Amino acid sequence: MEVKGKVALITGGATGIGRSCALKLAELGANVVINFSRSEKEAMEVVKNLEPKGVKALAIRVNVAIEEEVRRMVQEIVDAFGRIDIVINSAGRTYYIEMNDLDAIHEEHWNEIFDVNVKGAFWVTRACAAELKKHNGCVVNVSSIAGFMGRGSSIPYAVSKAALINLTKCLARALAPEVRVNSVAPGIVNTRWVAGKEEHIRRQSEGTLLGRIAEADDVAEAILGFILHGDFITGQTLIVDGGYYL
Repeated sequence: MEVKGKVALITGGATGIGRSCALKLAELGANVVINFSRSEKEAMEVVKNLEPKGVKALAIRVNVAIEEEVRRMVQEIVDAFGRIDIVINSAGRTYYIEMNDLDAIHEEHWNEIFDVNVKGAFWVTRACAAELKKHNGCVVNVSSIAGFMGRGSSIPYAVSKAALINLTKCLARALAPEVRVNSVAPGIVNTRWVAGKEEHIRRQSEGTLLGRIAEADDVAEAILGFILHGDFITGQTLIVDGGYYL
């Protein structure tokens, strides 16, 4: 897919993987919409960094867990840009709870994590579906190897990422043939999510064949691979973990 002049919506685009995707897409000439829920300062900084690249950029505060807000955001994007071609569902939620501490997991943990990680990705994709079909667009979801391994920051998080991998397959079927839907499954990534959690980083990165944890740019490059070069790929999940899951 040629992205110059096209419009990309990136949820959770103010920081981490989403931010890296925004910068890389703008370098290629794509106009970018940054969705954020709490990181307003960071979102505005990303927009400021994108505009000198000669593209249009917009930051919109929306909680992707709330369908009505998502629909309003999509309408605002179409009104401002006239189209949506690319969706990257990068917004995520977790709690750090030891995997064997079942009693520490409460209903709000399940609800908050699933509302963002699974339902949020669905609300955003569905709201964008008509525009994506019109322009033969694509969707990339950000899952995790936790969805394959049954381990990670918490049980609800791991289960939500497994659900997102399956949602990717379901949406690929539902939106074919006009829209491609894929996902990436990173291992641990060096973002603010894991800042100060050295023991968690150590446990999750032991055995990585490439000898380090991922940077946000590593995952963004894989996402761009689906967008730029994956014209005959849909319903797939690419593990991006430096060989940890082997």
